[in-house]
Amino acid sequence: MAGRGTVQVVADGSQPNTASFLAGYANGIVANWSSARAFDRGKASAAPISINSRFWFNPELKSKFFLVPGSIAIVMTMIGSLLTGLVIAREWERGTMEAVMATPLGMGEFVLIKVIPYFVLGLSSMTICTILAVTLFGVPLRGSFMALLLISASFLVPALGQGLFISAVTKNQFVASQIALLTGFLPAMMLSGFIYEIQAMPTWVRALTYIVPARYLVPQLQTVFVAGDDWGLFLPNCAILMAFGAAFLIMTLRVTRRRIA
Repeated sequence: MAGRGTVQVVADGSQPNTASFLAGYANGIVANWSSARAFDRGKASAAPISINSRFWFNPELKSKFFLVPGSIAIVMTMIGSLLTGLVIAREWERGTMEAVMATPLGMGEFVLIKVIPYFVLGLSSMTICTILAVTLFGVPLRGSFMALLLISASFLVPALGQGLFISAVTKNQFVASQIALLTGFLPAMMLSGFIYEIQAMPTWVRALTYIVPARYLVPQLQTVFVAGDDWGLFLPNCAILMAFGAAFLIMTLRVTRRRIA
């Protein structure tokens, strides 16, 4: 008599949609195998295998474990891209940019002065959102706060750089806010994996997600909250975010020159 065997399918519950798909595929494979085995024996289709589903990290597949950490990325995107998109443009509209250019202050120092307050504001907002996520919504923080701080800081660099670049190019607060909304907030909402699963998107849309900084932040936030510290995931994504930030800041310095034009 053939012995009984055990087959284990492990699904990461921190990604509820993917985990559900995998569980459905596994159940379908087992059902097809059972039907084929019963047919070969000339018997009616039966289900001799019982399936007990358990998911890592998020066994109850609570959507708040997935959505609340992702919402922190949206908050930091608004602070980084939307608010800083008004900084340099405000100086041009008020006519104070000419006074700044008349001082010995370098453009690099000027940009740094504009970035630091919003960088601190972004980290403060992240801390407040984390406290609310853990205490009010009951989302576990299984990773370290230092990892969360590093992840958030690495994302704020490109977010702030993008906002400053838009502000420096447009020199108009209204135009800057609209461009920041279209190129920062909406992609972070739609193309980061926060609402829609990236793997379920069409190929050309998935290609667009690679130029969205929030795409590299949302999986890190979900992992550090629900699963814990995974430096194999954190370090490459943080490096990509810093590269985005360096590119934006360099472009900002190139367009923010000491000239009235």
